[in-house]
Amino acid sequence: MDKLIIRLILCFVLTSYGCSKSDHQKDVLPIETGATINVWQTTGDKTNLFNKLTSIVFKKDSTHTATLTIDSTVVFQSMDGFGFSLTGGSAQLMMEKLNIAERSNLLRELFLTSGKGIGISYLRISLGASDLDDHVFSYDDGAADVSLSKFSIDPDRAHLVPVLKEILSLNPDIKIVASPWSAPAWMKTNNDVKGGSLRTDYYKVYADYFVKYIQQMASEGINIDAVTIQNEPENPGNTPSMVMTSAQQNDFVKNYLGPAFKASNIKTKIIIYDHNCDHPDYPISILDDAVTKDYIDGSAFHMYLGDISAMSNVHAAHPDKNLYFTEQWTSGKGDFAGDLRWHVKNLIVGAPRNWSRTVLEWNLAADENFNPHTSNGGCTECQGALTINSSSGVITRNVSYYIIAHASKLVRPGSIRIGSNVVDNLYNVAFITPEGKKVLIVVNDNDSEKYFSIGYHNYSVTTSLKAGAVGTYSW
Repeated sequence: MDKLIIRLILCFVLTSYGCSKSDHQKDVLPIETGATINVWQTTGDKTNLFNKLTSIVFKKDSTHTATLTIDSTVVFQSMDGFGFSLTGGSAQLMMEKLNIAERSNLLRELFLTSGKGIGISYLRISLGASDLDDHVFSYDDGAADVSLSKFSIDPDRAHLVPVLKEILSLNPDIKIVASPWSAPAWMKTNNDVKGGSLRTDYYKVYADYFVKYIQQMASEGINIDAVTIQNEPENPGNTPSMVMTSAQQNDFVKNYLGPAFKASNIKTKIIIYDHNCDHPDYPISILDDAVTKDYIDGSAFHMYLGDISAMSNVHAAHPDKNLYFTEQWTSGKGDFAGDLRWHVKNLIVGAPRNWSRTVLEWNLAADENFNPHTSNGGCTECQGALTINSSSGVITRNVSYYIIAHASKLVRPGSIRIGSNVVDNLYNVAFITPEGKKVLIVVNDNDSEKYFSIGYHNYSVTTSLKAGAVGTYSW
């Protein structure tokens, strides 16, 4: 089995566009009639909520239903993980509304795969406050401090750092990406936490700010695997927020942040853009600069605007750089069935089929009133994957919990996307795990129940999904 994984990885390294059966000496992973497929399912009517159903069995036969054919000889990118943003507000609720035992049990469910655990494997945190903190802060507030002598991550030590340490005790290998919503106000053209741009005379100071952040988090035992340069650099409306054009981001990475990381021997990856799928030209223009490109690991996307296929446009232009999907919210006024269908189709299926190594939903937890958030520009309807009741501490699992669970539990880090076809609006994506298991995730994007077959080698099995339902199949 180890030789198989090595062969698949080598195939991926040799070509970023996937490889075909001709790349291998023989077909891989033969199975016998009677092989069992484990099935998990979520339905829009909530009859099933990531329930494990009766297993189904491969047979050597033909079928007249639509067939989703899984081809493990065609391999694409490796996956880093699936998860959420652990906002400051999420961590605050966990620390203040749950006792130690309650929090421990919840974190085990979220970050382990055993039992009912869903195995979150990737987290996004804010570098400084996001709009889902209860107040705005940076790590160096007040008067201008070009030496950063007052720099401290103390605001994170109240809630975020303790929760991260508990998570790391359960999964030391979890990857963390940190994203700033704004530089300190004194570094900005409008001297405000909302909107404005980074002053050019503070580019070097801000690069040093990133370095200090990574170093102080490391001193707490928290490794920051990657940073994005700016959350939503084309959106000045959040509190906090900061505008950064592609030319400004290119200058900052090329002449300041990249060299600062190199000088300080910082291994944290640099990821650019971190905004909507409507402007793939933004990251492409930066990656077109050969000097800047050497400092960059890849580009990150949200999809409040645009189409998920934009990620493939960036891949086509720069196939040697990685892609990440880092944020999508669900509204407290949304529809469970509609959100389940849309998010699985476009993100859980769509993002990996367009080369993403991650899929992250937005906030992990909020209370029943969608708090905490900042005032005059904080999200007032962002529903957490969990609702933690502000009075009782009772936990409710919401739609994005199940959206991510369908991938995170079984598609573990290091899994490789493999070939599969889309027929009859049965959108799907398939993976082979480091252990050699195959995982297929399917959403029925039709308004009626659909019967279909899963085909693998010369074997198949027929199953069905209700309208809008999601199934994860593993064998």
